[in-house]
Amino acid sequence: MLYLVRMDVHLPHDMPTSQADELKAREKAYSQDLQQTGKWQQLHRIVGEYANYSIFDVDSHDELHGILSALPLFPYMTMQVTPLARHPSSIR
Repeated sequence: MLYLVRMDVHLPHDMPTSQADELKAREKAYSQDLQQTGKWQQLHRIVGEYANYSIFDVDSHDELHGILSALPLFPYMTMQVTPLARHPSSIR
């Protein structure tokens, strides 16, 4: 099952830099592991925003929920999840 997920990050302005850097490092490692497995298929920055669009390929809604809620930055994110279906005109 494919999903388009928009993630917007809202770190508190008073969060210590060391804490923010540690969270970002854990987030990077976690996301790269998921990319290696093929679960996180695409990751695109939104220009000018602390946000991204990502494509996930998972087996179920519950699997996606588990992946997203385990993100180290999850407590500081808002997300919009859109399930995707194959378009009949697509050549892929």
